Amino acid sequence: MRLFALRDYRRLFGAQVIALFGTGLTTVALGLLAYDLAGPDAGAVLSTALTVKMVMYVVIAPLAAAYVDRLPRRTFLFVLDVLRGAVVLALPLVTEVWHVYVLIGLLQAASAAFTPTFQAVIPDIVTDESAYTRALSASQVASTMESLLSPVLAAVALTFLSFDRLFLGTSAGFLLSAALVLSTRVPDARPNGHAKAWDKAAAGIRTFLGTPRLRGVLALHLVVAAAGSIVVVNTVNHVRDVLGGTRSDVAWMLAASGTGTLLAALVLPRVLDRVAARTVMTTGAGVLTGGTVAAVALTATGLLTWTATALVWSAIGVGMALVVTPTGKVVRASVAPHAVPEAFAAQFSLSHLAWLVTYPLAGWLGTAAGFTVTWSVLAVLAGAGATGALLLWPRHEGRATTAAGLAAPARDRSTLVKAA
Repeated sequence: MRLFALRDYRRLFGAQVIALFGTGLTTVALGLLAYDLAGPDAGAVLSTALTVKMVMYVVIAPLAAAYVDRLPRRTFLFVLDVLRGAVVLALPLVTEVWHVYVLIGLLQAASAAFTPTFQAVIPDIVTDESAYTRALSASQVASTMESLLSPVLAAVALTFLSFDRLFLGTSAGFLLSAALVLSTRVPDARPNGHAKAWDKAAAGIRTFLGTPRLRGVLALHLVVAAAGSIVVVNTVNHVRDVLGGTRSDVAWMLAASGTGTLLAALVLPRVLDRVAARTVMTTGAGVLTGGTVAAVALTATGLLTWTATALVWSAIGVGMALVVTPTGKVVRASVAPHAVPEAFAAQFSLSHLAWLVTYPLAGWLGTAAGFTVTWSVLAVLAGAGATGALLLWPRHEGRATTAAGLAAPARDRSTLVKAA
């Protein structure tokens, strides 16, 4: 493939993939650490840690995107990886819950700065426009595959290792990512056209809020966050306390959701050649809403068996793939080429606002009121997000994001609307 013939891109992409899997494995291990520290209150501890993560993503990512052109980017990426490796190495040593929050804050601040910096580097290394589009797609696929495979890898590892060894492995992964970054020729950024750094950060946000289809995408992220929080936050307590499972069983149940995502991801490329992204993504919102309702029905009726849980978790994984996978293409089709990095930085930050709401709900309310009440609230949020997406994203704009429209990020938004 021509793209991966580029030495510097190949190494940077490898660094991103290793760091992504490190983050995914850390998330699984963090849930088990929370259970060891807090037992039945693990959901509250985990949701607080993940809320800290979302705060960092929402606040740090746009600032990093704004100031990245003023920093030596290779050194910056290297330092971020080393910092993440050091923080993960310290996690198995914590003895108090508040230690987890502090370390997670440092870890996720570094991760929030790494992603927009990496995205800003890509156009300076991959200068051909078509190759650049493929590079963005590869980055999106890598993020999706991390969510699929990390729980599976964790499940296999936990069959042979204690969960604290996962932290050691992920720390080594971050250090390997740092070495790959250091071996790459990353040019320093050219000054951007915005007079102030905040103008650059705000430009992408204004684009999202001012573009109907992108407002619809934001509503869809609420659906993903509502259903996804059930899986990410509540699985550890559900498997350990309700189903009586082991640490390895927690990872395998998370892998059930990843399997659903994988199956959908295998089918989606051909589907998106024939069906508008709006149709695919709103269908995914319907699947996610149905999954949350099914989870409520299972817990309300006491039918929370291993098989039923795995089926619902798999359905949620399918729905997440249907919404998340086409998102990058929709963003690219909605902005001019020079605005793509800013739009992706805004997408990264704004999408996590929804998780900032649903993570605390899943953990704190789940601990205080139980799964039936908590999952009912999340089901209502999922339904509201799905309805909002249908209203905010006009149907005629959906036609601009079929295969033809997605191939045309170079056109401005007025052209795309006319093409619809």
